[in-house]
Amino acid sequence: MLRIPPSAWTIPVLETERLRLRAHTLSDFPASCALWADPNVIRYIGAKPNTTEEVWARLLRNAGHWTLLGFGSWLVEEKSTGDFVGEVGLFNYKREIDPPLTDLPEIGWVLSPAKHGRGYATEAALALIDWASGRFTAIELACIIAPDNAPSLRVASKCGFTPRQTLTYRNSPILLLTRPLSD
Repeated sequence: MLRIPPSAWTIPVLETERLRLRAHTLSDFPASCALWADPNVIRYIGAKPNTTEEVWARLLRNAGHWTLLGFGSWLVEEKSTGDFVGEVGLFNYKREIDPPLTDLPEIGWVLSPAKHGRGYATEAALALIDWASGRFTAIELACIIAPDNAPSLRVASKCGFTPRQTLTYRNSPILLLTRPLSD
């Protein structure tokens, strides 16, 4: 899947007009805890708010993605203020999903409710897609979204994702959307 040799695996800083996507640091942990504990954030992506312990495990999992696979999650911040916006990433979670995604790279985004409605999710996701183009041998990217998560479905559409099929994940229906890695 990757074209990047292991010695070159560093977490790049990506910049857009308004956003900076960068590696997580330990000082970001409180903001990540607040994000993942917010019921409005996790209502479509989890059964309950995450505990501090669960967010810590997520942070370590994200670091492991970069170390082992050469891709993973970025923290998203506003360039003008340095304010925390959320997280965006490219993953291979080996989800127990039916049917399985196999090695199809999966993109995801999650933003603080205070930053919703500004186009930040689309801007960050497009920056990630641009970064991934030419770095992977995969021919397409995937995202999975709860069928009633209209805001994320709009972001996916703006990023060129189209619905492929409905899957079952954690005993619930989930939409699989895909897009070519390069346009």
